Amino acid sequence: MSDTAERPEDLMGLSDEEYDTILNILGRTPKLTELGIFSVMWSEHCSYKSSKFWLKTLPTEGPQVIQGPGENAGVIDIGDGLAAIFKIESHNHPSFIEPYQGAATGVGGIMRDVFTMGARPVANMNALRFGAPEHPKTRHLMDGVVSGIGGYGNCMGVPTVGGEVNFDPAYNGNILVNAMTVGIASTDKIFYSAAAGVGLPVVYVGAKTGSDGIHGATMASAAFDDDSAEKRPTVQVGDPFTEKLLLEACLELMATDAIIAIQDMGAAGLTSSSVEMADKGKVGITLNLDHVPKRETAMTPYEMMLSESQERMLMVLKPGREDEARAIFDKWELDLAVIGKTNDSQRLVLEWQGETAADIPVPPLVAAAPEYERPWIATPPRAVICAAEVAAPVDIAEALLALVGSPDLCSRRWVWEQYDHMVMADTVGRPGGDAALVRVHGTKKALAISTDCTPRYVLANPVEGGKQAVAEAWRNVTAVGATPLAMTNNLNFGNPERPEIMGQLVGAVQGMGAACLALEAPIVSGNVSLYNETNGEAILPTPVIGCVGLIDDLTNAVGSAFINEGEAVFIVGETAGWLGCSIYQRDQAGGTAGAPPPVDLEIERRHGDFVRAAILDGRVTACHDVSDGGLAVALAEMAIAGGIGAEITATPDMPAHAWAFGEDQSRYIVTCTDTNAFITAATEAEVHVTHIGTVGGAALTLFEAEPISVAALSEAHLRWLPAYMASREA
Repeated sequence: MSDTAERPEDLMGLSDEEYDTILNILGRTPKLTELGIFSVMWSEHCSYKSSKFWLKTLPTEGPQVIQGPGENAGVIDIGDGLAAIFKIESHNHPSFIEPYQGAATGVGGIMRDVFTMGARPVANMNALRFGAPEHPKTRHLMDGVVSGIGGYGNCMGVPTVGGEVNFDPAYNGNILVNAMTVGIASTDKIFYSAAAGVGLPVVYVGAKTGSDGIHGATMASAAFDDDSAEKRPTVQVGDPFTEKLLLEACLELMATDAIIAIQDMGAAGLTSSSVEMADKGKVGITLNLDHVPKRETAMTPYEMMLSESQERMLMVLKPGREDEARAIFDKWELDLAVIGKTNDSQRLVLEWQGETAADIPVPPLVAAAPEYERPWIATPPRAVICAAEVAAPVDIAEALLALVGSPDLCSRRWVWEQYDHMVMADTVGRPGGDAALVRVHGTKKALAISTDCTPRYVLANPVEGGKQAVAEAWRNVTAVGATPLAMTNNLNFGNPERPEIMGQLVGAVQGMGAACLALEAPIVSGNVSLYNETNGEAILPTPVIGCVGLIDDLTNAVGSAFINEGEAVFIVGETAGWLGCSIYQRDQAGGTAGAPPPVDLEIERRHGDFVRAAILDGRVTACHDVSDGGLAVALAEMAIAGGIGAEITATPDMPAHAWAFGEDQSRYIVTCTDTNAFITAATEAEVHVTHIGTVGGAALTLFEAEPISVAALSEAHLRWLPAYMASREA
């Protein structure tokens, strides 16, 4: 491969204007390695060139925030000298091409982002979207993705404690695999990536470099077409056993004071790690690529710099501490090589076989990265539809049985049983609830973690959909009794060069920002994944939100299961019977019309604060947020979880199907023992509550509908996914 780059026909994803900027920066034609470095650093995946204008509008600060966006992960203070470090990130394109390795390396990469900062990972989450169940690739992709997530996380000994799985034809050509990791660190032992100082050794640690994943960041910044299978070589190959060794070796070295800076070699590998460390430290770095540990012979500088081989880190150490670090990594049987030094040149210089393979000024490489305020068109508003415009079912009970057993609402037990969700022995709120609960080891505290998004709402109204994604993640954490502290996001959209797609992103960010401000839950980290489309067909706009909250005494937490006979069942929040964009309308009435339910952020905050206080005061025995499928599905899920029924005696003042399946926001179902005390507290808090029935019996009875046995609900809920995955017809 020639190391020159006369103006090539393929600019590696760069536009003509971007290439001309590179010529101006260098004052000459770039060498091939230099062009590769610019192409990955200026890719959508690494530079956020289509989204950063809008990302800057999101709220990122708060008294609990130690580190917001800009580092490997976000950091929040959880008290007692401890911090929670977390982030969510996508591995969508690789997982579509090679589902097992794509998902596995996505999990490995997000865990490295967290332990790079000095945290031991304590929990993994995920948010998965697949195509229509009947699509010939869906079963294969889901099987590979779930296996990859479980295979990597289980081997690492980090529990996978929850997430979400949905199906829609819009994901037939582009599945979404978003992985989230939460870790815990001491506030005085948080590590950053700025390589501040001159004459410092630059050290490569971890696995050897191979040719897998080359130009993965560029591939992740382009749309698919019919030839996407040919991109399989750009998918990285993961080794969780090596990553486990890397985790332990890094944490052991971090216990000393030898490290000045550390950076994961993630997207764009050695390129992004060295450039980001040099830029943040305002230094130059000279690397001798002859010293890079390699698992293949005759690798070129281009291949070494763009490889995305997994389980690697780049460190800057204090001078003279190399042998100490080497002893630790030798003990864990990992490579450690001094491959360069920092200097005051503010240039990235690559030496190889006695020649200079690249010489690039770092400040313009970073600062001159494109930032586009792309043209956008707001999504036209949809009309609000009334219940009369959505066909009522012949039988409410039959409709409910069908919904709880449908692909989007059935039990995910088949998925989470493949994950070790109890390893480390601190998981106290298992998968299947509103939010996972993970004990802060050795304390009574617990972190509450949730991921959420309703893409059909975002498609219909990006602003309201963005609000709702934040509000529901916040609501899920509140429903267990925790205080939501901060958010991470994964913005999954189609081609931003199409104004209607860019309009979806803009609207969603505006809605998210408004909700984060109102709910005092800033965005501290995140990821953007664009160009999720195949042959011009985009995915549903999917801005996934991950929320982390804290409960000071986990014994005060509640679950969503009905517990005791005779307890009163209440709805917190008003019910208007909103069927626009509802699961009921889509799956039972054959339509997707209407505006999505609006989110009143002031009401959302008031209701959530009231519910949380009621839980912590011991007035509430069970709590479940109302979301997809409305009240009827939420009640059924509480009955299934507890193995006990309820008699709902409230008489709706609206069409029965609107009351049962409407998806009005800001609502919870709670149970309590002291009805009068609960009503009094709600009145004082100016929160609307409705007593709708009583827990008890072996069936769920919805006003005048036929009783449905809890056994029948459970059977319907558990049946679909195992049966689907066991079938090998597709």
